[in-house]
Amino acid sequence: MKILFTNFHAGDGGGHTTYVTGLARGLAPRHAIFVAAPPGSRLNREARAIAGVGVIDQPFPNGLGKLAARGRARRHLAGWLRQNPVDIVHVNGSADHRLAMAAVRGLPNRPAIVLTKHNSKPMTGWGHRLRARFGTDMVIAVCEYVRRQLQASPYARCRIATVFNGVDIQRFAPQAVAPADRSAWLAPAAEGAALLIGSNAGTARYKGWMDLVEALAMLRPDERERFRIVLAGGLPGADELARIDALGVAHLIHFTGRLDDVRPMVASLDAGFVLSWDVETISFACREMMAMGKPVLVTDYAGLPENIRSGTDGWVVPVRDKAAMGEALRALWASRDGLAGMGHAARDHAETAFGLEHFVDATEKAYAGLLSSRA
Repeated sequence: MKILFTNFHAGDGGGHTTYVTGLARGLAPRHAIFVAAPPGSRLNREARAIAGVGVIDQPFPNGLGKLAARGRARRHLAGWLRQNPVDIVHVNGSADHRLAMAAVRGLPNRPAIVLTKHNSKPMTGWGHRLRARFGTDMVIAVCEYVRRQLQASPYARCRIATVFNGVDIQRFAPQAVAPADRSAWLAPAAEGAALLIGSNAGTARYKGWMDLVEALAMLRPDERERFRIVLAGGLPGADELARIDALGVAHLIHFTGRLDDVRPMVASLDAGFVLSWDVETISFACREMMAMGKPVLVTDYAGLPENIRSGTDGWVVPVRDKAAMGEALRALWASRDGLAGMGHAARDHAETAFGLEHFVDATEKAYAGLLSSRA
């Protein structure tokens, strides 16, 4: 198969970049793989480092004020596709979906268009109706929650495949890297006198980390001191820092900034958390922490509970329920002697269900079924 992956993010791209690079790396040894991404983007840069993957500098301008730029981008992508016919164009967001739909129009052999739905946003309106009818051959759902969303959307008319996101469980192995030095984060508590819990899911508001900070502040002062929270991602804004200070827990919260490699930070944790209340579906970050042998606290939002065997390798709390999060912290402290065992269970779960090879093979099977049905 010849497959072109597209993604519109001009910057980091978050989980979209992780998704595309994982598939590109896994499929490149047995298929012709190309990636179209904006020049300077993280995806463009990382895809160039994958052996056997061709990369196209492709902008995806979006918005009514960019009609001229959109026209140029469409002509650029259409020209590349005429010279390099592919079997599948795999799009990952509305901006690249629209552009790909326009670019394939008029091609002598139109490639199949596959869309992955990465977020929990509703798919309604005429734009989605048009893309579902005229510009989508298959939609990939990254969890069961998304599959149910798709079945209740205009995309129900399309072929739907559920392929759970996978992570590189060898790279994210418990012994893959040395843990970061915990001492600065735990100070002034002595080692063993406090638990270090954290997240590599980023610091966007919808990730719910501030809910956990609020829950921590609701505990008795002696209970608060049992925990330290560490967060990897962009540094928070002044209003968020002011809120943390007003709650009296600033000395318990630590921000690492963006990390090129989150593994040492994750390796240092006693437990992880992903407490999203919007956008999220199933979370690469949650699966990476579990692969590194960390039990994870998640909300019951979207597909997050699908990662966890509650009480075995993590915990599930109601979304935005700060009182429940506070109780979860108390329970985590009470069961601290069992955290290592839960971490082993999380790693076992990752090895069984989260591996990159499962993810790549299932996606490849979905592609093959689609092309077979078209033939």
